[in-house]
Amino acid sequence: MTAIKQWTVNIFIGEHDGRTYAEARLHTDDNTHIAGTGEARLHPADKDVPEIGNELAAARALADLGHQLLATTAADIQAISHRPVHLHR
Repeated sequence: MTAIKQWTVNIFIGEHDGRTYAEARLHTDDNTHIAGTGEARLHPADKDVPEIGNELAAARALADLGHQLLATTAADIQAISHRPVHLHR
């Protein structure tokens, strides 16, 4: 049977000075921790719908986390292969 690993991402969302901030924290079962951040702000001409700000800030935090995870992976591969690594989406 294949071993199953569980990675957890927690997203923390808060507001301050008219901006919504989010942090996405990845925790792996081998004790790796990576965090991505995102921000959203309400345009003065837009209707205030807090859910939209939360979604946008969280999406940006997850995208940042994804980029950091790719960079971490590239660094790990480079450390093993001793060659430059360029990962693409």
